[in-house]
Amino acid sequence: MKEIVNAMSLPTDPMWPRAGEWIVTAGKGSAPSGDLALLGIPAHATSITPTGAHATPSAVRDALLRYSTWAAGHGVDIATLSALDFGDVTDPDGADGIARVAAAVGRTKGCRLLIALGGDNSITYSTMLGLAGGDLSGWGLVTVDAHHDLRDGESNGSPVRRLIEAGLPGSHIVQIGIADFSNSPAYAARAREYGITVSHRSELNRRALKEVAASALKVAGAGDRPVFVDIDVDVCDRAEVPGCPASAPGGISADELRRLAYLLARDPRVAGLDITEVDATADAPDGRTVRLAALLVLEAAAGLAMRR
Repeated sequence: MKEIVNAMSLPTDPMWPRAGEWIVTAGKGSAPSGDLALLGIPAHATSITPTGAHATPSAVRDALLRYSTWAAGHGVDIATLSALDFGDVTDPDGADGIARVAAAVGRTKGCRLLIALGGDNSITYSTMLGLAGGDLSGWGLVTVDAHHDLRDGESNGSPVRRLIEAGLPGSHIVQIGIADFSNSPAYAARAREYGITVSHRSELNRRALKEVAASALKVAGAGDRPVFVDIDVDVCDRAEVPGCPASAPGGISADELRRLAYLLARDPRVAGLDITEVDATADAPDGRTVRLAALLVLEAAAGLAMRR
């Protein structure tokens, strides 16, 4: 049985504010302004592997109640940021769903950083398209993912290919964490043909994460163009993210992913970030995958706070 977490079921301490209570519900009127926007996009219908990822945005919001707003390692309280929750997009799958996502993303444009909670990885296409206003030619993309996501068709395995076909130059894309035995020669060749810069999982063993992030942003954000970041949690080791259907043993650690979320979100060129491929209905009893997704929200917020 899924554990329901709410503020009433947790201890109360006025000197220990909860992150889940820091984010306030956005109004329904004209697009409000703020620092951080949270938007749930519970897409799941076109997933290659059947998934309950549509349950994840609400589960992540629950998990945020378990954490505070104080990032001790950075010496920053993210509660100094204004954070608005724009709720969930209704039925975000399919052509009509993409239009609904675009409209919802449009309401967040008064905020400095959008964090989109998936849902499966198909939301990278609809979210970035909405954030760019349909013109992707002047944008960059960084994916942190075990997979190229260059498949044919329309699924959680095709968002990068669809973005390229919609006008995003392949030379503006960097992929971090591409894993062995998780792709194919055909899609690796497709990535080369598109001009995508690829950092394989093995490279992360040899290079500092700070250097990896900086190199990715140098390519994706060249000329100070805005950048979108796609975080597919299945880049992590399967023991740490059992709620990710396609995760495999030997992926990066939860700590490495948290640090990448912080490092990438700290850059002012990053306008949006998504967190995808967490199936809250398939998580371990301790909720470790959903809790990691919540911590990625907080790490990205810390990066935003440190831009100052």
